[in-house]
Amino acid sequence: MSTRLSGTPWWEDLLDYPDIFTPEDLTEDEVMIAKTTEKFVEQQILPNVESLELHDYQKEQETFAAAGELGLLAIEIPEAYGGLELGKHVAGLVAENIGNGGGSFSVSYNIHAGVGTSPYVNYGNEEQKKKYLSQLGSGAWVGAYALTEPSAGSDALKGKTKAVWNKEKNAWVLTGEKQWITNAKLAQVYVVFANTDAGMTAFIVEREMDGLSVGPEEKKMGINGTSTATLILDEVAVPQENMLGEVGKGHKIAMNTLNLARLKLSFANLGTAKRALELSVKYGKERKQFQQLLVDFPMIKEKIATMNTAIFGVESLVYQTAARIDDALEKSSEQDAQAVVGQFIAECAAGKIQGSEVLAAVADEAVQIHGGYGFMQEYEVERIYRDARISRIFEGTNEINRLAVAKDLFSRFRDQPVEKQIETDRNAIFILEAERHFTDLLKTGVAKNQEFSRLVADIYKEISVMRAAYLRTEKAGSGATLKQLMTDVICEEGYEKVERDLIRLWSAVDEGAKGQEMIGSIRARAHMPAAENVLKKKRDISEYVITAGKYQT
Repeated sequence: MSTRLSGTPWWEDLLDYPDIFTPEDLTEDEVMIAKTTEKFVEQQILPNVESLELHDYQKEQETFAAAGELGLLAIEIPEAYGGLELGKHVAGLVAENIGNGGGSFSVSYNIHAGVGTSPYVNYGNEEQKKKYLSQLGSGAWVGAYALTEPSAGSDALKGKTKAVWNKEKNAWVLTGEKQWITNAKLAQVYVVFANTDAGMTAFIVEREMDGLSVGPEEKKMGINGTSTATLILDEVAVPQENMLGEVGKGHKIAMNTLNLARLKLSFANLGTAKRALELSVKYGKERKQFQQLLVDFPMIKEKIATMNTAIFGVESLVYQTAARIDDALEKSSEQDAQAVVGQFIAECAAGKIQGSEVLAAVADEAVQIHGGYGFMQEYEVERIYRDARISRIFEGTNEINRLAVAKDLFSRFRDQPVEKQIETDRNAIFILEAERHFTDLLKTGVAKNQEFSRLVADIYKEISVMRAAYLRTEKAGSGATLKQLMTDVICEEGYEKVERDLIRLWSAVDEGAKGQEMIGSIRARAHMPAAENVLKKKRDISEYVITAGKYQT
């Protein structure tokens, strides 16, 4: 392994972690949790998809209760409050497996187990934790998170919902409207954000409080089995003991909670992408055209290989990110935990972008492989395609997440020399050259506008996937033929994307001699490996996947 690659690039070196984590490192107990989740999906969700899609609230409540009995709702809840107190990578593992076939329930689950529960874990006082976590962890109660408003979507901190202290009632009186609240019709308790004179504040609002009402179900393009409705607060009296965290500090709760929610969503997207790939291969092995199975056509093989490779990249990235957060949290005190999580803004946002965009591409190709049948509701890929679209919008649009990546990178950037490395490993060369050119660009302070920030985020994201795949394959050793093939494709195609975006940025940042000099340096590809036959590698990758009938590593 490259000496430098075994360490960290400049944007990660604030965090000292001894080794990278891969799905191959899951323990026997963690694999058993994955199998339990998979069985839960097979027995509790897939047979009931139709009723869940038609808003059978009783069935969904029963599904939550079944998940609670298995411990799937209590993965991140501390043991002291009835939880399993497991790490982010295990929570991600469960989210992935529910995403693999879970459909709309995957969204309902992620909101409940993520943003609907984590604020109590991270910001609740002792009484709040005792009261709510056991109910949420068991599935007796369903949780929800109310931040978005009709006039405050991406600009979430500009909401108009007010909280005014009323001395006579000895309570905070909340008035306003929260929009597109997941689990709205099911939830017994909501984390609601409202503005006080001191700033945004988080409150715990229970379903039975006077003045709280829920609007009708929204008519949506996808995730129809997930309850999505407006939360109306008409002078809801919320006692002081239901304030979450400190007055005026709700924005910190909102942003830190969303940060980890983005990571959880990327795991769910990973699972759904695997499902779409499996359905595509299954169909391709059954469907004949021109007296030939679809999977025998070279263009279909290429699609299958591209899908599998992209999923491998996401999987490598998000498991490494989750495990790094776990490692950092283990080394920190409980008081420092949220500051630690705040060090992973770029990583979580990049995972969310990559996960949702890979899912979109995989779902699109799944429909394409199915041809006209993919457009029909009788086929699962039709629903997957519709359901996938929301993932690029919620938990912060991908545009907002790209801005978050760029902002975080520039806050962490330090101008330090990046020495050229003498390498013989072609993938290491791709990664190190991409990092070197990227660092040269960032020295200019390039984040002048959103267009620049988008390209900066895309470059960072691409390098992160290249690096994650490379380190995973290196750790697997010389016998990991399929991993090596996919990493070869990821690094070569990834560098091409980085190269393109670097040239676009340099041409905009400096239209003079310096810009042209840097573009010339990038285009010269000095010391870069010769191009290899990526198409052949994809054919080889496809054979592994087609033979197995599902995602392979």
